[in-house]
Amino acid sequence: MIPLPGPCAATTALSASGLLDEHFLFYGFLPSKGGQRRQVLEGLCEYPCALIFYEAPHRVLETVADLATVLGERTLVIGRELTKLFESIHSCPLPEALDWLKEDSNRQRGEFVLMVSGAPADTDDGEGERVLKLLLAEGLPVKQAAKLASAITGVAKNALYERALALKE
Repeated sequence: MIPLPGPCAATTALSASGLLDEHFLFYGFLPSKGGQRRQVLEGLCEYPCALIFYEAPHRVLETVADLATVLGERTLVIGRELTKLFESIHSCPLPEALDWLKEDSNRQRGEFVLMVSGAPADTDDGEGERVLKLLLAEGLPVKQAAKLASAITGVAKNALYERALALKE
């Protein structure tokens, strides 16, 4: 047996992804159980670098759904069957990715590399807190207010959540 250098799916996918992040974090496979997977993603959500995951075809729909729920409005690049006959690379907004995968069952086959753009830079000029205060004044729960304020302003959700807890005290 003679070892041959082979391509690394993560770097192959990243080089073709079109993501503009200066850095990346290769995570590998996320936990198979949904609760654990979401917990890991919560810990990664503020990273300002592209996140790269491997995923199996039987879990890709669940994982993409969790990515969208936890990471929100980012870009997802799906690399499938890289360096093989049926190779495909597709980029779309993360909230639209699940529908795209479901449109054709062939899109759910093969080995996957999932790449998510990094967290947006925290450019809060006070707008995040202003929106957060308005949402809290309307009676929204802290978690929901932080999530919506983040979606509206682009300010990091965890930072707004921490600020909301401080405001509630």
